[in-house]
Amino acid sequence: MRSPHDMGFHTPHTLSEHPGLVFGYTYVDPLLDRASAQTDVDPAARLLGGHVLDHLYQDVGDRQQLLQLLQDCTTQLPVQLIIRRWLELGDSVLEISDRLATLEHLQVRLIVLESAQKDTDSQPAIQTPELLSFFQSLQESQQSRRIRRGHALNRIKTLPPPGKAPYGYRRGKDRYLVDRTTAPVVKDFVDHFLLYGTLRGSVRYLQKKYNKRISVSTGKRWLSSPVYRGDLMYHTGEVIADTHVAIISRQEAAQVDRLLRRNRQLPPRTATAPRSLAGLVRCSICHSPMTVSRVTAARKTRDYLYLRPQTCPNQPKCRAIAYDQILEQVIQRICEDLPQAVAALHSPDVEQIKQGIRAQITAKQSILDQLPGLVSTGILDQATADLRTYTLRAEQAALQGRLEQLPPVNLKAIAQTVSIPQFWLDLSESERRFYFREFIRHIEIMRQERTWQVRLVFMFD
Repeated sequence: MRSPHDMGFHTPHTLSEHPGLVFGYTYVDPLLDRASAQTDVDPAARLLGGHVLDHLYQDVGDRQQLLQLLQDCTTQLPVQLIIRRWLELGDSVLEISDRLATLEHLQVRLIVLESAQKDTDSQPAIQTPELLSFFQSLQESQQSRRIRRGHALNRIKTLPPPGKAPYGYRRGKDRYLVDRTTAPVVKDFVDHFLLYGTLRGSVRYLQKKYNKRISVSTGKRWLSSPVYRGDLMYHTGEVIADTHVAIISRQEAAQVDRLLRRNRQLPPRTATAPRSLAGLVRCSICHSPMTVSRVTAARKTRDYLYLRPQTCPNQPKCRAIAYDQILEQVIQRICEDLPQAVAALHSPDVEQIKQGIRAQITAKQSILDQLPGLVSTGILDQATADLRTYTLRAEQAALQGRLEQLPPVNLKAIAQTVSIPQFWLDLSESERRFYFREFIRHIEIMRQERTWQVRLVFMFD
């Protein structure tokens, strides 16, 4: 039994040793290979893997050009053929074997560029001269490719990925169905996070109310998962919108994303702190973050709150300041400074940006509406139309995500509303913490000899 090397099939280092015509062939499966950029192929310059070709044959989906290549090899000899991987010659071991035999019969010298490259899409290096071992490895690779192709076909049909349905859903025939027993738990968890903006607090709330234990990482995954927003996300990273009933609305999802981004900018655990100024205040002299300290006087029920620097290097250290005094100054400053900062803000026209994105979504929807007619007239086959539909829906979902992340257009009206001192005084500490972090990046205490002032740095500064 001869090996592929004995049959005249060699690796790239023998390329220059064989004179004559040089052909190249590439095959792309639109379901499996469409996301991989063919950086090693230049059809205009007839280059494949950096090697100059006399002719380049390329197939997408079927192998008509491969048949033409074999036909041309019967009239133009001697010929050497360059391919990227063994799998390009056929969809089964039998097909590949037959084409290898045909190439040998035509005395075509075969060079496999990726025969020694180890990846999931190419044949591993042949490490034994036995042809049986080679075809066994090839068969395993083909089996893996068939499985992945089946999963790809399910993606094109926007079917849920394999595996157990996420908590809150159950698997239906062709989509996720809301589980009426567990979905309210997820919705209550999200509502609690939206109200208080604390991930760890929401996890504790879930355990206390429903006796449902989840980790913080699981809670974060619930909040950011496209599944709970009515979308499907596949391992390719592509998202298809509106495939099943959502547990979290689009508006709630956008707010969740803003809260998660904002919490990432805060020091650890301050997102769950009960005080509204926690994690926001820093000293302008020692540049140390200021933490909330509680002091209880002996035989008194009242607690006293102070803000003191955490790591002050000065001697003597910067003094603590009463929490209520700083809170009062912050409310006064935000009522005076926020409307002025918003008025002076030279931001792009958000409404115009939104209209542009909506126009792109509408244009893609117009193309989607035309696809059934193109199939009925025979211009497109059903497989091509399904693939195009999947691509357009993924692009629409990406545009919709960009649209939902844009800030509200009525920022000036919001600034006028929150510039009323009574608005802040009527809020609880948790609610005040939520709004502070929507507008304020951090608060600086400007110290003087015996006095101090507050300076606010807004999110859009």
